[in-house]
Amino acid sequence: MQLLAKAAVSLAIIIACARIGRRFPTLGGLIATMPLTSLLVMLWLWSDAPGDYRLMEGYTKGVLWGIIPTVLFFVAAYLLFRRQLPLPVVLAASFGVWLAGAALHQYFLK
Repeated sequence: MQLLAKAAVSLAIIIACARIGRRFPTLGGLIATMPLTSLLVMLWLWSDAPGDYRLMEGYTKGVLWGIIPTVLFFVAAYLLFRRQLPLPVVLAASFGVWLAGAALHQYFLK
């Protein structure tokens, strides 16, 4: 039951961002980049392992440094959309850039 509640809250936030983004694209983007997902994960981690500060520290460190590959993803997507490339091409290339950044992220944070 707890898993279903977590999934429902997470899904509601994603749907809300998509609906707002349809009408107000930049506001939808701003809301999507808010630390809502990270906040939810912090709450879920804390509820599963209360008082585990090492877990929380490791998670927040990963999020903090994970911002760099995420920024690279959106820079690539933005530049490719400006060239009016098809969505599958934009997503594949952007995820490729993100994956390279994520590999470096994991290599340097070990």
